[in-house]
Amino acid sequence: MTPDRAMPHDLEVIRRDPYNAESPPSALGSAITPTALSYVRTNFGVPALSGEHEIVIHGAVERESRVTRAQLERMPQRSLSATMECAGNDRLGMHPLPVGEPWRHGALSTMTWSGVSLRDVLRTVTPLDDVVEVLFTAADAGPREDAEGVVRFARSLPLAQALRPETLLALRMNGAPLAADHGAPVRLAVPGWYGMASVKWLTHIELLRAPYTGYFQRQRYVYENAHGVEPVTRMRVKSIITTPVDGAASGRSIDVHGWAWSGEGAITQVDVGLDGGAQWQSAALGAPASTHAWTPFHIAMQLPRAGRFVLRSRATDASGATQPDTIEWNRLGYGNNAVRHVVIDVA
Repeated sequence: MTPDRAMPHDLEVIRRDPYNAESPPSALGSAITPTALSYVRTNFGVPALSGEHEIVIHGAVERESRVTRAQLERMPQRSLSATMECAGNDRLGMHPLPVGEPWRHGALSTMTWSGVSLRDVLRTVTPLDDVVEVLFTAADAGPREDAEGVVRFARSLPLAQALRPETLLALRMNGAPLAADHGAPVRLAVPGWYGMASVKWLTHIELLRAPYTGYFQRQRYVYENAHGVEPVTRMRVKSIITTPVDGAASGRSIDVHGWAWSGEGAITQVDVGLDGGAQWQSAALGAPASTHAWTPFHIAMQLPRAGRFVLRSRATDASGATQPDTIEWNRLGYGNNAVRHVVIDVA
């Protein structure tokens, strides 16, 4: 166990080797998730890298380059808060159960990233005119049951996304240098996309003239169902109720609080429903910590009687997308953004 890793009673450990752990429900009430309570996703073991580790920038560029963390620290810095969700979050809500890590609801956190805009670094190598994607390769690698030999973690982004100012080479998380579990010494941070895009332990940045077709781009992190195969990209619109917590005892007057987020646009509406009826009540929206962070919502409700009740939240974003009532099943269990419920008992 590394010194900067949260103890098991802090995070809800899903797997110890490789280490995967969820944020506990108590941590999801804060606008910014404490570092020690932010979820951890690893596909292989955590690589041992030095602080002066170099990143190689190559491919379809006028000049290849290498950059160290120290050099990145001397470049103009940018900070932003962003909600990040693992693509497999809420996988346990799918039936039949898909393959993959058995995530419940806690593969989700909101962090403040600090570092250098990737576009500032790419300008130093001058991408060629026919570049279509940027490939990011990590230091972690290992065997996979459905692949030959050693597989290294790598994912690509469209060039337009890579050049957006909020796509960062992150050096710090929540004001402190990156911890080993969270990608030290340098990682990618891609607001609005599911967590697999924010490649940790970055070693190579390659500019490509053709779309990348590697293992984690075409065999994993894809929606695979009866309609075909589609890459996992931006986060789907979603919401959670954080207060009251599931299983809580309550009086008839309750204050409902929660968060809503989407990678496709700002949250424009959150409705809260009671039990399985078709009637929804509009919640009040608060201000998010940034345009890339989850939006708080709140509504005061008066329950009609004593007994057991089911609360549901349903978010809509600026693109017009609304959370579905039923789960969109896919073989690998990604992107579950169906309406969730919280059960409370009223005395």
